[in-house]
Amino acid sequence: MRRLFRKTPYIFLFCSLFLLSLNVLAQKDSAGVIPVAQLPDHIKLPDHIRIPVKVPVHLPGRQATPESPAKVRHILILPIIARSIETGWSFGVVSASTFHLQAHDSATRTSNAQAVALYTTRGQFVAALNGSIYFPGERFIVNEQLSYSSFPDNFWGLGKSTQDSSKESYKFKQYYVYLHPQRRVGSNLFLGLVFEHQRVFDINYDAGKLFDKENIAGRLGYRISGLGLSFTYDTRNNAFSPSKGTMMQFWFDHFLPFLGSDFQYTNYNVDIRRFIRVYKDQVLALQAFGQFTGGDVPLRSLAALGGANSMRGYYAGRFRDKNQGVLQAEYRVPLFGRLGAVGFAGIGNVGPKLEDIDFKCLKYSYGGGLRIALNKSEKLNLRLDYGLGKHSQGFYLQLGEAF
Repeated sequence: MRRLFRKTPYIFLFCSLFLLSLNVLAQKDSAGVIPVAQLPDHIKLPDHIRIPVKVPVHLPGRQATPESPAKVRHILILPIIARSIETGWSFGVVSASTFHLQAHDSATRTSNAQAVALYTTRGQFVAALNGSIYFPGERFIVNEQLSYSSFPDNFWGLGKSTQDSSKESYKFKQYYVYLHPQRRVGSNLFLGLVFEHQRVFDINYDAGKLFDKENIAGRLGYRISGLGLSFTYDTRNNAFSPSKGTMMQFWFDHFLPFLGSDFQYTNYNVDIRRFIRVYKDQVLALQAFGQFTGGDVPLRSLAALGGANSMRGYYAGRFRDKNQGVLQAEYRVPLFGRLGAVGFAGIGNVGPKLEDIDFKCLKYSYGGGLRIALNKSEKLNLRLDYGLGKHSQGFYLQLGEAF
């Protein structure tokens, strides 16, 4: 997304206009019924049965607003071009749907489902189903992700002080399953069950280099399965691009042999987000994220700093260790029509112990980008970001906000 962007700027304009034109056609047919099978996007997937209601459902603690319309259903099936530091250019097909399980339920946030298949110029292949389903009254929420990937990747070693010159390549294949059903237990409060399963196999790397020297757990292939709990407080007014509200989520997974896991460890996570409407439709988005693991943690479960959604400008996994902490902010400004702009910045670090996440070798990133509204009513945006870090930079063309 970086070097080619300078050489072929019109590709992005063409892709954006193409996506927008398809979305307009989809909206013209929004009175139709959503496909029977919906495919999830990153954390969610539904089988939707629609039951018309005569009286709108009102969720305690949340008002029906123009930002959460329930009268339309949107479906997109289209070719996609994307780019990130990790993949280079990606080409494939995506099916995305936004919907409500009950008609005219404007008090419940919009559900979404996506399916995507991508092949990259670096020989990587990813197929995924994911989505988020908000049941009427938000009594239940189900997030899920199913994916397969064949992925040449890079590795610099463990820790926050690894050198750029240490980079080595390796390849792996992976199946991944993530299920996260939640039940409302109070006003904007949810208690959830977390299940995670991962199989990593066909790992290829050069013998005698970092994988061998640092004795990386799981370098010969492995399987993990874990169960855990989550606690969520969520007052966000939109599932895709909130303009106000707070989300605080705490969850853990415990991986044990009796569940079929080759490694025994516990993964703790905290994700706190705050969205503030500053002036008119301008929004300040804030996030604090931490991942902390204890035990024998395999390679692909280590905390990985960087990527399209966190510390943009760093390769995802440029710095890996058992723990990480990240703070980031983004200022979102609508420009005109479907076009908007953002500026963002973040700081973060990794370490083998909690006390190692300090200001020593602190990582920073910053940048800006454009937003093109593919669905204005649901605030689903095409995201074009350019991020810069220390000795690192990258361009991102993605669907949806970073957080």
